[in-house]
Amino acid sequence: MNLIAELQARNLVHDIMPGTEEQLEKEMTSGYIGFDPTADSLHVGSMLQITLLRRLQLAGHKPYALVGGATGMIGDPSGKSAERNLLDMETIEKNCDGIKSQLEKFLDFDESKPNAAVLVNNYDWLREYTFLDFIREIGKYITVGYMMSKDSVQKRLETGLSFTEFTYQLIQGYDFFYLYNAKDVKLQMGGADQWGNIVTGTELIRKKGGGEAFAMTSPLITKADGSKFGKTESGTIWLDPVRTSPYQFYQYWLKLGDEDAEKSILSFSFRPVEDIMQLIEQHRQAPHQRSLQKAIAEEITTLVHGAEELEFAKKASEILFGQAPV
Repeated sequence: MNLIAELQARNLVHDIMPGTEEQLEKEMTSGYIGFDPTADSLHVGSMLQITLLRRLQLAGHKPYALVGGATGMIGDPSGKSAERNLLDMETIEKNCDGIKSQLEKFLDFDESKPNAAVLVNNYDWLREYTFLDFIREIGKYITVGYMMSKDSVQKRLETGLSFTEFTYQLIQGYDFFYLYNAKDVKLQMGGADQWGNIVTGTELIRKKGGGEAFAMTSPLITKADGSKFGKTESGTIWLDPVRTSPYQFYQYWLKLGDEDAEKSILSFSFRPVEDIMQLIEQHRQAPHQRSLQKAIAEEITTLVHGAEELEFAKKASEILFGQAPV
């Protein structure tokens, strides 16, 4: 099963540009996903994009993780109802360092391998780019009408969208253009709300450089009740063990409802799809045993925190819920 076919079997393809599957079948392809450094830790809501990069690498391709040191100073309006507070450079650098250390748990950065993962920060190529040079060399290729047509812009017009946020898609588009030329990155992936920003990049690559690039987005994952995935009544579920303990992290997955557990194991597990479908069927036969929740909780906790922390989390759960001697 090729990568796109597997992602489709897991219901992880929302939009895909024609030719993307053929490009991935043709050669080892470099692809990237951007991560916004609004905090010094990623969270469960970021997990799908992290695992997409991991799946890309496991399929033999080269993953690039872009930490938005520059774009983090602006703020992406996609999916937001109001403008966010702008962060200072010191905070962004601290956040970037935290994100980098977490991504290293999921991706193989061994430089001796041809498809070794690479971390890049868009501040490195945007910090010396003057405003006048940018609007002269990049801005003229993307029309205001094109930018206005994007959902991320349309949804914010009534509540107010600053020029700062309006330019975000152009800067993200330039990131793709830069990586295409400097690193031969031909694919950008992201959540469904990023489609407009991503195709701005493919349009820039086509218009300014005459090149061809590709795009794919995954569905935005929500819980069965419509709430955000990775959020609880007590707050966000972080990947950082200081912010969210491995025990709390393990419990989050263990407490998923049956519908959410089915969706989660397809989305996040690295078990073969055939094995997952068997697990789902077994769970439906005896849902009270919560075998599906246990399977995803154990796999994801191990991936994020390691086998030792998983054992601590399981032991604590058994003691707290009366299944083991103190």
